[in-house]
Amino acid sequence: MSTESLINELQSFGIRLVDPKSSGVSRRGGAGPSDHMPVTIDGTTVMVPVHNAPAFESPYQADSPDAAGLSRLSRDGVQLAAISFPTKPKFYELSTADGVPYSHIATLHGRDVLATTILQTCIRYQSRTKACQFCAIGQSLAAGRTIERKTPAQLAEVAKAAVELDHVRHMVMTTGTPPGADRGAAILAESAAGVKAAVDLPIQAQCEPPDDDLWFTRLKDAGVDSLGMHLEVVTPEVRARIMPGKAQVSLERYFDAFQAAIEVFGWGQVSTFILAGLGDSREDLLEVCRRLVEIGVYPFVVPFVPIAGTPLESHPSPKPTFMHSVLQPLGVMLRDAGMQSSDIKAGCGRCGACSALSTYERRVS
Repeated sequence: MSTESLINELQSFGIRLVDPKSSGVSRRGGAGPSDHMPVTIDGTTVMVPVHNAPAFESPYQADSPDAAGLSRLSRDGVQLAAISFPTKPKFYELSTADGVPYSHIATLHGRDVLATTILQTCIRYQSRTKACQFCAIGQSLAAGRTIERKTPAQLAEVAKAAVELDHVRHMVMTTGTPPGADRGAAILAESAAGVKAAVDLPIQAQCEPPDDDLWFTRLKDAGVDSLGMHLEVVTPEVRARIMPGKAQVSLERYFDAFQAAIEVFGWGQVSTFILAGLGDSREDLLEVCRRLVEIGVYPFVVPFVPIAGTPLESHPSPKPTFMHSVLQPLGVMLRDAGMQSSDIKAGCGRCGACSALSTYERRVS
């Protein structure tokens, strides 16, 4: 089995852990890749579900890792590959002067990415008629694993430690959407400025399109190196069903914002998360990806993963064959455009751990 095929399988089915308490660094709930764990396979680090329902019934199983994080992956009792789990980051052992654990302020994603949700609340999350059906942003806050609002000073302190102690190479800053026309750009700008004053670390900021395109220049001036504005799903009917509140920001507004952001951040430095498996057809996904690549936006297509406690917790992940049917031609499309994840200065597309897409990029000939 090729590496990209194995990644598709693992991200669709998850991994059963022989000893869930002994393996690596995992995340439950919250924003971003939740109920996941980073796993390194054939030199590629990917985020794989380990805490959701599909993972508990997965045909793939990982043995307890040794002290260095090394383990064996098997399927139906047959050993397939050597894998490894990142060991607990050193910065997780520290706390701020007022007693907040660093891991409550920012966490390790993939192999070398520091990630934080600056505002752990969202104007839509508490409303069933507005909330994104896949979102678990409030879970980690309710469980006491994070704090509601991270300050620039806290973020700077943790980022500096993560670089010095754990060799973190770039940072992702996302946020729940607050009230106001800037849609989170203001707190992202002040947070980026705080981090850049303390440590030279490439930063991606992620938010919905602000009403005023001038925010893109403000973000860039504050130290943001790349920008993510996430479509999640791409057809109007699916958007209205899956994320009724966010769907009120039209696709046309997103594309206008993409164009304006590219003029500030540059070709290939604006990206968008797209969740495959929520109802968009292969053709719809690839058509939107073509539009994005043509204007210089990197379409980071990832498989939908159900998160426990969300309205979509029982929704199936896409089949590995479906992911291959999307990612293989998308890899060709990116190659033909000269667009590579490795050229992105910071962020989810550069990390690539939530999808096999970067592996397809490398495999196209």
